[in-house]
Order: sequence, then structure tokens, then C-alpha cells
Amino acid sequence: VQLTEFGGGSVQPGGSLTLACAASAYTGSSYSMGWFRQAPENEREGVAFIDSTGDTHYEDSAQGRFTISKDYAKNILYLQMNRLKPEDTCSSYCGAACWLRAGRDSDKYNYWGQGTQVTGAT
Repeated sequence: VQLTEFGGGSVQPGGSLTLACAASAYTGSSYSMGWFRQAPENEREGVAFIDSTGDTHYEDSAQGRFTISKDYAKNILYLQMNRLKPEDTCSSYCGAACWLRAGRDSDKYNYWGQGTQVTGAT
């Protein structure tokens, strides 16, 4: 499975941005997926996750601001980000895991995209 992220960019504080992650193969009921981010000099950390059942989970940093969703027909994972902050500046990655629920455990993810840059302008 190849994953390709789209939609990164620069946005003013308080603005919105939608990221998309297109999968080259069907990632329906067999995969859980997630969005992760990595700021300069930091470890990669989880942001939002969707189980193979469609249940969604969010880290505290994303709760109430971000929404993860999946278009099963098009095989695309989305992350709608609202009320962006300067500290949201990072490289964002989507991942796919052959687990029913991989969550924030990045070691469970089998496939990763190349990343897309999100810059929350100050």
C-alpha cells in the first residue's frame, strides 16, 4: 500500500486546513489508519486515528479542533484541522496499520506516506 498526503500549506493562526491521504490499495475493513505529526527536533506523535471499524480517537492536542474521516469508496483519509495554532507547525504523515485498532502506537503502522508540511504562521 502506498500512501500519498496532500493539502499541506501555510495558514494564519485560527485558520483551517484539510489534509488528504490517498491510498494505492483498498484500506477498508482490514486497516486502521492515523495521522501523525513531527515538529523539528521532536519525535513523531499521533494526532488522530480511525479504527478498522470506523471509530475515531484523538490526542488531546487535536480534540475539539481536528476531525479525522475516511472516504471508503475513494480510499482517502482526511484530517480537517480548525483553529490552527503556530505550534501546529510540523510535517504531517498518514499511516496505515494491519490492526483493528493501532491508535497512537506508531510501531504498529505498516505503511507511511512521505509527509506534507503544515505551517501555522505566527
